[in-house]
Amino acid sequence: MSDNGCGAPVGGVALADVDPGDQAVIQGTVQRDGVPLSGAYARLLNSSDDFVGEVATGAEGTFRFFAADGDWKVRVLASKGFSEEYAVRAEVGKVIDLQVSA
Repeated sequence: MSDNGCGAPVGGVALADVDPGDQAVIQGTVQRDGVPLSGAYARLLNSSDDFVGEVATGAEGTFRFFAADGDWKVRVLASKGFSEEYAVRAEVGKVIDLQVSA
C-alpha cells in the first residue's frame, strides 16, 4: 500500500464474511454506476462530529472500521463532488454494511 498524500492508506479491504468477535465493525462498498469506485474516502466521525479515522477505497471500492458500541457517522467523499453522510449504530458482535452509490 502507498500513501496518497492525505494520510489515508490506499488499498481498501476484501469484504468477505468477517467474524466481528468482540468488536463492532462498520464497513461498506462505494460504487458509481454499479462499478466499484477506487480512490473514494470514508471518514469515521463520533457522535460529536469529531474525526476518528479515514481510509481510501481500493480497486474493489471497499472500506472497514472497527469501532466501539454507540452512534457513529460515516462520511463518504468521492470524485465529482460527491459527499454523503450515514448515521450508524455500532454494536459489539455485529457488522454494519453500507452500500454507497456515489
